[in-house]
Amino acid sequence: MRRQYPFLLEGFTLLALIAAPFVLPHLGFTPTTINRILVWGLVGIGFDLLFGYTGLLSFGQSAFFGSGGMFAAYLLTQTSMQSSLLALVIGTVAAGVIGLLVGLVALRRTGIYFAMITVAIAEMFFFLEFNPLSDFTGGENGLPGVPTPNLNLGFTTIKFDGDLSMYAFMAFWYFVGLVIALRLVRSPFGLVLRAIRENPMRAQALGHNIQRYKLAVFVVAAMYAGFAGGLLGMMQGFMPPDAFMFHTSGEIVMQAAIGGAGTLIGPLLGAAVWLYLSDFFQTVLNLGATWKLILGIVFVLLVVFLRHGLVGGFVDLYHWMQRNKKAAQDSQPAPVAVQHAAVPANVKVGRKPTRSKEGVLLSATGLTKRYGGLAANSDIDFSVEHGEIRGIIGPNGAGKSTFFKMLTCEVEPTAGQIMFDGRDITKMGVIDACQMGLTKSYQINQLFEKLTVRQNLSIAVLGEVRGTFKLDMFKSLHKVRKLDAHVESTAALVHLTERLDAKVSELAYGEKRRLEIGLALATSPSLLLLDEPLAGMSPQERVETVALLKAIAVGRTLIVIDHDMDSLFELVGKVTVLQEGRVLVEGTPEEIKNDPLVQEAYLGGVHEEMV
Repeated sequence: MRRQYPFLLEGFTLLALIAAPFVLPHLGFTPTTINRILVWGLVGIGFDLLFGYTGLLSFGQSAFFGSGGMFAAYLLTQTSMQSSLLALVIGTVAAGVIGLLVGLVALRRTGIYFAMITVAIAEMFFFLEFNPLSDFTGGENGLPGVPTPNLNLGFTTIKFDGDLSMYAFMAFWYFVGLVIALRLVRSPFGLVLRAIRENPMRAQALGHNIQRYKLAVFVVAAMYAGFAGGLLGMMQGFMPPDAFMFHTSGEIVMQAAIGGAGTLIGPLLGAAVWLYLSDFFQTVLNLGATWKLILGIVFVLLVVFLRHGLVGGFVDLYHWMQRNKKAAQDSQPAPVAVQHAAVPANVKVGRKPTRSKEGVLLSATGLTKRYGGLAANSDIDFSVEHGEIRGIIGPNGAGKSTFFKMLTCEVEPTAGQIMFDGRDITKMGVIDACQMGLTKSYQINQLFEKLTVRQNLSIAVLGEVRGTFKLDMFKSLHKVRKLDAHVESTAALVHLTERLDAKVSELAYGEKRRLEIGLALATSPSLLLLDEPLAGMSPQERVETVALLKAIAVGRTLIVIDHDMDSLFELVGKVTVLQEGRVLVEGTPEEIKNDPLVQEAYLGGVHEEMV
């Protein structure tokens, strides 16, 4: 959904920054505190890109904050460099390079292990700053004598050495940092970051190299921290050693949580609350060391009662008021219209080109998968031709899902070979398989629940039109070639046109199943595998979905697993029966219905009803 007011946040922030130095002093904020809020807010923007938008919780931002600041401070105090901006740029680049090296190590793990690695990295940098590199960093004394920022225009030099001029310098760079971050999150790159946060496995299965995206945003967050560190040294007149300390990283995390992660502006608000309360408890109430205890209690209360932070609380309140307003205007909301008619002839979803147009498209030879001593699949020979619609049946535990995972390269077979379109893909990853045109829908919905239907489909289409990875951080999402047309065509094909701007979490189950199929279709597969597309549906939904699958199947190669054999036999031209991880028989639906082995092993007493 296109934003009605695309620059509302930028405009609001600009007005707030202009008013802040005249309003905040009346609320008890000192000029130094106001400038520190901007510094912490800038660090927080980078952290929010990493955590709020990508889901990576890093406790190592102090390493980049301190490193960028120390590089800039060293250049300005220990060399002949006089340009503040050049020192800031070099410090920022240095922090980015360090972030790249750290990210290559830390991002090998996920979840709590990633977080713990970043903790260790932060402690290592603290040790290096205080010991082996103390001749360069000043050790526990830091680097004193950092000059205030200046801007050399050639004919004159502007010095930012007063309270108001220093604030203007800090506010300008904060605003630039915010605008850059907003452009990033509204770009195709930013949408993929949200996909990684919501469901990294599905983002990868849709053809995105999530490790590269994680590394890129990790470096961006490090550069934000490094630039802010340089500003801190110029503001204070010296680069403090505590910039490297672990509690600095902890404060960054807590400020983002207080203000609201995933909002970009939240960390600034969180920093304002954090710094104001810490000053208030220490200087006004004279609580001594107790101020940390009180501030900790305040933090816990804010997180418990405002789960999405202060900004998130305002947003939740706005949405609540909008829902109440809508309910008052329409006490009997009209049900969502579901299209049951055939898909219009002009609605097309493309397919990736294949080397050949006929003959065998996919073949598996001797395919085996063992987990320890357990064989999930054993010595399977299987092939599908161009344009064929193949069904796979078998009881629970027959190895159908494992077989699908091997065909789509989600898991590597223990033995055997898989050929797709004349190429050996046995050891290929799921990302490359998707890029080649081999995609599946999942038995259990794997959707991006907090995003809209349009965003879900856009994520899938981006993998098709942009490849596995692209650094288009400043490109408008709607300027991506063919994106909107492809999304709308796919939505029409799966009957979700009227729901494009609805959140996935608001969809009915049947709609989610159609979206699950739509995500796979949006990648333009030449071979589409559907894992139990009718699972959990009502009889009416099954009828509608079978009609949908027939529309999808026109001119397309499909492999379908399902337990609803009546619907499956109506759809497919050939059936493969699995038993205990092996192929039992193959044949047409009629041959399978009348096969004695199938009747005995699977259909039993229902044989008479089927024939």
